[in-house]
Amino acid sequence: MNAPLIALTGSTGFIGRHLLSELPKRGYRVRVLLRRPSEVPAGASSAVIGDIASPHNMAAALRDVDMVIHSAGLAHAMSGRPEDDYRAINTEATVRLAQAAERAGVKRFVFLSSIRAQSGPTAEGVLTEAHEAQPTDPYGRSKLDAEKGLGELGLDWAALRPVLVYGPGVKGNMGALLGLAQSPWPLPLGGLRAKRSLLSLDNLAAAVDAVLRAPGPLRRPFIAADPEPVTIPEIVTALREGLGRGPGLIPVPSFVLRGAATLAGRNEAYQRLAGSLVASPEALRGLGWQPVSSTRDALAAMARQAAAQASGA
Repeated sequence: MNAPLIALTGSTGFIGRHLLSELPKRGYRVRVLLRRPSEVPAGASSAVIGDIASPHNMAAALRDVDMVIHSAGLAHAMSGRPEDDYRAINTEATVRLAQAAERAGVKRFVFLSSIRAQSGPTAEGVLTEAHEAQPTDPYGRSKLDAEKGLGELGLDWAALRPVLVYGPGVKGNMGALLGLAQSPWPLPLGGLRAKRSLLSLDNLAAAVDAVLRAPGPLRRPFIAADPEPVTIPEIVTALREGLGRGPGLIPVPSFVLRGAATLAGRNEAYQRLAGSLVASPEALRGLGWQPVSSTRDALAAMARQAAAQASGA
């Protein structure tokens, strides 16, 4: 029983489920912190009931824990008051959990932050941790404020700032793009040239492992991104390659797409599609992180798995 014991929040979420599956393979024992009674999930050595929104009595949950991985959080506002919702869950609950971890003698607190703590949905140039953090929405501000709160505590911590994470079961913008790639039709996206950084679930798990194992103290954020940014046409090509098909891309000029998006009231969606956001993971590499899959291979594998699930194979 010399394997380090990790307390993991958010184990039922998109990222948390993957970490729960991968961490035992990397030599860790995992204790999941759940909000409601449940069977111990596969991959967990134990489970404890608790509420990160009010972690005032977490001594039992954190007893004998070596490190905490905090992946739970709020992605979408619930009350119609985004600043209040995000601050309560993403900022205040994170800091209170970290305070409980400090009291319990936890060696390191790993916070799953977001690239949105550093930047808006698009950015000029290549983002690094040396750039001034300039979040543009309540979600990003809540993540950055949580990082600042961690910095005021005495325990060792690291915040991972992942870019858009993709893998089996992905939803949101990447899920929508996968849906388009699965359609039989040619897509008018071949003219888009802006590059975006992505992060596969497997590479994120490797990043978490690198942060857990790194000699300390760390006490800083780390950008997490696949090494090579890609264009939208490259993403579609990789997805359709996984489906055993050609790219099927038509190079429609970007001003035509922009005009169509404006007429449809989808300007923001177009900006996310056509804008650039490139982030450098070099600081993470300095900890010994090595990506375990290329972006093209991971995208193709995601599309193959989605197709297999759809066919019932």
